[in-house]
Amino acid sequence: MEIDWQQTKKQNEAWQCLTNNETNDLVFGGGAGGGKSLLGCAWLIVMCGMYPGSRWLMGRAKLKNLKETTLNTFFEICGRWNIKNERDFKYNSQDGTITFTNGSQILLKDLFLYPSDPNFDSLGSLEITGAFVDEVNQIVFKAWSIVKSRIRYKLDEFGIIPKMLGTCNPSKGWVYTEFYKPNRDRNIEDNKRFIQALVTDNPFISPHYIKNLKSIKDKATRERLLHGNWEYDDDPACLFDYDVIQDMFTNKAKKDTTKYISGDVSRKGRDKMPIGIWKGLKLQKVILIPDEIRSSTKKSAYFIMNLAQEEGIRFSHIVLDEDGVGGGVVDNIPGCVGFVNNSAPILTRADKIKKQKGEYYQNFGNLKAQCYFKFADLAEEGKVEIGEEVFRDSKDKDDFIEDLGQIKQKDIDKDGKIYLIGKDEIKENIGRSTDFGDMAMMRMYFEVYRKPELNITSL
Repeated sequence: MEIDWQQTKKQNEAWQCLTNNETNDLVFGGGAGGGKSLLGCAWLIVMCGMYPGSRWLMGRAKLKNLKETTLNTFFEICGRWNIKNERDFKYNSQDGTITFTNGSQILLKDLFLYPSDPNFDSLGSLEITGAFVDEVNQIVFKAWSIVKSRIRYKLDEFGIIPKMLGTCNPSKGWVYTEFYKPNRDRNIEDNKRFIQALVTDNPFISPHYIKNLKSIKDKATRERLLHGNWEYDDDPACLFDYDVIQDMFTNKAKKDTTKYISGDVSRKGRDKMPIGIWKGLKLQKVILIPDEIRSSTKKSAYFIMNLAQEEGIRFSHIVLDEDGVGGGVVDNIPGCVGFVNNSAPILTRADKIKKQKGEYYQNFGNLKAQCYFKFADLAEEGKVEIGEEVFRDSKDKDDFIEDLGQIKQKDIDKDGKIYLIGKDEIKENIGRSTDFGDMAMMRMYFEVYRKPELNITSL
């Protein structure tokens, strides 16, 4: 096997992780043109040669895309290294296998989450020596975890540890939460690594490629692919642009003396129970109810009522999540508004008229979708303000920003009622509920529900 590979500095750094006895999980990439797929394919080829009889997985969300892209990179590298099909290996397109003459194999796998196979039973009793997943941001965390659990084939015989390589461009999902963010905050687990590789880190890339990236007009796409900015999301289903979220911390809301409380209610557990204090559309303060209080619905209710009295807030200006345990808290606060996520949206008089005439109006599937869209609209208009030192620490602020980045419209390309993606999908991405985002969203109830003003014509 003739290996002629001029690695970039970032590829060499990643290679050290792929060949040491410390790193189990590596995510490489975070920008276009950094040599991501080349690294993954080269690693599998070298490993197959070094460990006769080993078995490796090459995966992607859809097998069709894998064969059209990543597999072509594999064949390109084989051509460079004088490794020939039918001489050094055999590719079986029907079985999706690449078998080398020394008995090593690469299995091509579809890792998409199909409704008919929610537990990835299709992977069955698979046993592999290691795995490379291209565009790993396109698979769910569960798929990554299950593939990782299958890495055990001949490890002791070869004297190596389980290794999994994922490559991708920036994305606001579980890769951001599990790898990018911990690496940024310098608290990533010892056996995990994240290495960012940009087009500017690749001296072998064509200058025309860089020029094309610089010419991308869409800011979010350009930030992600050229600059490797993980805070931007180019998904058109996202309700909140990153810049709009950041602007809320510098916006100046219209002066309004009316005060409100909004809160996301939960018991003990991973979820938090943030209570927001508002003056008009300015979020002034966020208070987290302590575990010893939120363990009791009555204690939580008394805590919120005392807070309202201290802040001079009418109980009818309190809105709390009424789903689940929240119902017990709402029941103990006279006049409090109970927010039911899946309840019917509030139709304005204008919407009712449009509905009767068969004209278009924003036909929301439930109250939660309606209030999140209202929140996004007001934020886009610069009308929502997040006050200084609202959050107790930077992590809570980061969680709030991350929460809003996860709010997306479901089935954006379909007509019909407007829904948001479900909590289960969000938890799959970030491993928790969007507590801070939901707290702020509920404040919008008082914006979509406006009591008609009295029109007194005579006494």
